[in-house]
Amino acid sequence: MTTLPVSAFALAGRSLRISSRRPDALIVALMLPVMLMLIFVYFFGGAIDTGTTYVTYVVPGAMLLCAGFGAASTAVSVSEDMTNGIIDRFRSLDVGAVPILAGHVAASVVRNLISTTLVLAVALAIGFRPQAGPTAFLGAAGLLLAYITAISWLAAALGLLAKSPEAAGGFTFLMMFLPYPSSAFVPIETMPGWLHGFADHQPLTPVIESLRALLLAQPAGDAPWIALTWCAGITAVAVTLAGALFRNRTR
Repeated sequence: MTTLPVSAFALAGRSLRISSRRPDALIVALMLPVMLMLIFVYFFGGAIDTGTTYVTYVVPGAMLLCAGFGAASTAVSVSEDMTNGIIDRFRSLDVGAVPILAGHVAASVVRNLISTTLVLAVALAIGFRPQAGPTAFLGAAGLLLAYITAISWLAAALGLLAKSPEAAGGFTFLMMFLPYPSSAFVPIETMPGWLHGFADHQPLTPVIESLRALLLAQPAGDAPWIALTWCAGITAVAVTLAGALFRNRTR
């Protein structure tokens, strides 16, 4: 029987090779978050009062926006596997649901870490100056990894739920939209009152506030624990849902 680590790593490598053969999609996934960050900084940043330089404020949100775009490609690739017959070949080799989906998720994490590094590099070039020490920086990296893992599993579940790759791309719109009604790009206090409740209590806000506090060496309060609770909950629900959907699709 194929063991989980071997098959998951092999399938992650397969997903990464497929991504490398689609340079147009790869360039969009890498460059679009960077372009959006530059647009916000240079087009809108001068009109938004955040109490600090706008690039300093916006970087955590740009990282999460980047993860959303990366997760969208994961949903599409999972949906493609479910519709092109490759799953039948994997199952004939005694490869089960967990390694197949874990391979997609692992590849998504790698792609997202690369694109997030690119976003951070561009942010440093245009004036972002993190104040984090080694411990805080590792904490921020760990939290970002937890969020990327959670959203990648959620994308895998959405890819299984969709009946076509096109539908999978549409399902992931919500993940790409969620950074906007949060504290990613503007302070929540500047939003209409009816939006405050959602912006304050949706999962991305504590993740963003935690990353901002950790990277800038500011008090984080309970935000990191709330953020990790959200990430753990999303991961648990998404893994369970993905397993059930995979079994249903492959009966």
